[in-house]
Amino acid sequence: MTAAAPAGLRVERDKDTGVAVLTLDRPARHNAIDLALAAELTACWRALRHDDTVRAVVLTGAGDRAFCTGVDRAAKVPQPSSPYSLDDPLLTVGPKANDLWKPVLAAVNGMACGGAFYLLGEAEFVLAAEHATFFDPHTTYGMVSAYETIHMAQRMPFGEVARTALMGTAERMSARRAYEVGLVSELCPGDGLLPAALRAAATVASFPTEAVQGTVRALWSTKEAARAQALSLAPHLIALGNASPADQAELFAARRHDFRER
Repeated sequence: MTAAAPAGLRVERDKDTGVAVLTLDRPARHNAIDLALAAELTACWRALRHDDTVRAVVLTGAGDRAFCTGVDRAAKVPQPSSPYSLDDPLLTVGPKANDLWKPVLAAVNGMACGGAFYLLGEAEFVLAAEHATFFDPHTTYGMVSAYETIHMAQRMPFGEVARTALMGTAERMSARRAYEVGLVSELCPGDGLLPAALRAAATVASFPTEAVQGTVRALWSTKEAARAQALSLAPHLIALGNASPADQAELFAARRHDFRER
């Protein structure tokens, strides 16, 4: 297995199985995405389009505490003054946003929240460790959950998405509940998560690649129009509904650390 290690992202390729493992490697920051990691993800997905030795991908996070907790709050993202424009560094962190139609399996090894849903929303299916949890903090901190909710609405029943978005940090969905509602396709012990994901990815990678990628493309075409229309509204809803950065920071500073897991 060969590896490259740019800051924030580890990429390992197994030419025998045709599987690449992408690991968000910022465990001290709960694998949150800063601007450098966002750029690395975009570049990596684009590069994988041309790498014929890779036929399937596993995406995971370093450590066992978090898969990804969205945008790093320390990241500074300058915004244009126009209410009709929004710069979102996560718009191109996923494979589909970069025109990659090789199958991607997400292995969720801890917390997955907020902007992590951009990544989960563009994976073919999700495996999770039994201790994984899912939640969306946006409303708690005075932010509209738009892109995240749209992505999850493609994967879970409406009521489950609504509850996850509206309960904010007060509640976390357990891996078991995520499995029950269809977000997660397989539950694994923590030390069995990556082996299970690799087994599934190696199986998919062993099939004729044109048939596999054609099937992925067909699956996504079933919901592409509705998804594109919904995503087109997201920046306007965010511009209208988000609290000011100062108010968001005040809400974040006053946050409580207790929550209910269901």
